[in-house]
Amino acid sequence: MGTMTTISIKSIYLLLLVGYVAAQGGVFDLVTKYGAKPDKEISQALLTAWKEACAVPTPSTIVIPKGTFVLNQVSLGGPCKAPITLRLEAILKAPADPAKLKTDLEWVTFRNIDHLTMIGGGTFDGQGKTAWSNNDCKATGKCSKLPNNLSFNFLTNAVIQEITSLDSKLFHVNVLGCKNISFVRFTITAPGDSLNTDGIHIGRSTGVKIMESNIKTGDDCVSIGDGSQQVTIEKVTCGPGHGIAVGSLGKYPQEEPVVGIFVRNCTITGTDNGVRVKTWPASKPGKASDIHFENIIMNNVSNPVLIDQEYCPSGQCTKQIPSKVKISKVSFKNIRGTSRTQLAVKIVCSRGIPCDGVEVADIDLTYSGKEGPATSQCANVKPTFIGKMNPPACTAPAQPA
Repeated sequence: MGTMTTISIKSIYLLLLVGYVAAQGGVFDLVTKYGAKPDKEISQALLTAWKEACAVPTPSTIVIPKGTFVLNQVSLGGPCKAPITLRLEAILKAPADPAKLKTDLEWVTFRNIDHLTMIGGGTFDGQGKTAWSNNDCKATGKCSKLPNNLSFNFLTNAVIQEITSLDSKLFHVNVLGCKNISFVRFTITAPGDSLNTDGIHIGRSTGVKIMESNIKTGDDCVSIGDGSQQVTIEKVTCGPGHGIAVGSLGKYPQEEPVVGIFVRNCTITGTDNGVRVKTWPASKPGKASDIHFENIIMNNVSNPVLIDQEYCPSGQCTKQIPSKVKISKVSFKNIRGTSRTQLAVKIVCSRGIPCDGVEVADIDLTYSGKEGPATSQCANVKPTFIGKMNPPACTAPAQPA
């Protein structure tokens, strides 16, 4: 009887152990299991590991250990059978020459995955310097199709934490069609003169969070495109770059509404713009509402507070035709610091569809240039002003279109 009991206990223990191991899923190490070697190209090893990990019915982890590896363009797709983690400890380098890259692919794409987690403190180095010099859209009106560093397409319940995107050839991150995706302590680094290198661009996604992150780049730190809903940006430092922007909106037909954007407790330094909403003149119809900027510190920022419905970076727009994007329920609250331009607050809405429900509260922005103190400008809007207003509300004359 005692022997049978001992055997039974051992059997149960073994079953529990097997179940525990199965519940943990597998660890897929690119070096020890797939032969990846430092300074060598590893795309095939990564694709193989991804295919195997994605097929496991329990949570799995792909590990790219410390070291420097070369990675060609890859697309890592689902659906996977269980949650999957990419633990990136390495530096991954893209091919430096844009001519060696396919124009119809991003550098690294994640698509159609539920419960993706990316951790490990590693870096995606896009090696974009050569590409920037050949892609001056503003000067030429033409943009070469270059790959973004990272594209997250149609993900649900994803977390990207303590990862760095370095020197992307175009956007660092593009988020499209995602639900519940968070960037936590995410770092983006590129020079201020790196052209068209938006930090994180969001489009047609719901429940996006960018938290405790540091973004230095040559374009918008965060840009929020059409169809974005319930986006939270909090404790982000931005600069150099072009600030944090909703838009530009209205350039394309059938754009989806932007609703529920919350930017809080951020610091913006040395950027060409601060916090702004921008739409094209002579635009297609659209809507943007429930947008809130609160507790923002500006350090030597041009155009710190901005609604611009005459956005025209190339100077080749028909400003005489007003924007058809309706902006409503926008607030700027507790925004303080220093402006690099005398015009510190500019709220220029559409003549055809004026803004509604704009609230400006507790603004304290100083300018120390020879032209005099900071000014503000309003057009086609009747804002509600609350608390301290420095500069005084709507003191500068509106400029003709």
